[in-house]
Amino acid sequence: MVLTFRTAVISECDEVVRVIRAAFTPYFRTLGREFPVDGSVQFAEQRERLAAEVARGDVYLALDGERVVGAVRTNREGKELYIDQIAVDPAKQGTGVGSWLLERIAEVARGRGLGGLSLMTAEMAAANIRLYQRHGFKIVSRGPIDDGLDPHIRVYMVKSFSV
Repeated sequence: MVLTFRTAVISECDEVVRVIRAAFTPYFRTLGREFPVDGSVQFAEQRERLAAEVARGDVYLALDGERVVGAVRTNREGKELYIDQIAVDPAKQGTGVGSWLLERIAEVARGRGLGGLSLMTAEMAAANIRLYQRHGFKIVSRGPIDDGLDPHIRVYMVKSFSV
């Protein structure tokens, strides 16, 4: 597997949605929720938000040949690059794509002169927490999510770059 990293383009939004949906459906079900279905108002709103992020250059891809196998949605927050979502196609999970994407996103943040990365993940996602810790992220707090969509505890993590 030879991976390529680059920003997403608008014509790839459906592929990004495919990867995110495939990666996050089991997690959503664990939370007692379902991914919004195609044609629903919620799906249209999420697709519109993703298209705006892609247009701003805030969505990055891992490609295996021409196929999107991973996606990262980001947002600059102060002096950090916030990882809003990182998704790997289930067929490629466990192959190092997630680690590879984290390394590329760190390069992006450093290239922009930012001081680090931040993210939030579910406390129940112990494997994700271990992955982030292997990549230098530290837990800074735990608590419920602000939007109140579910009662599950989230873990807030940061990775600071040395100067």
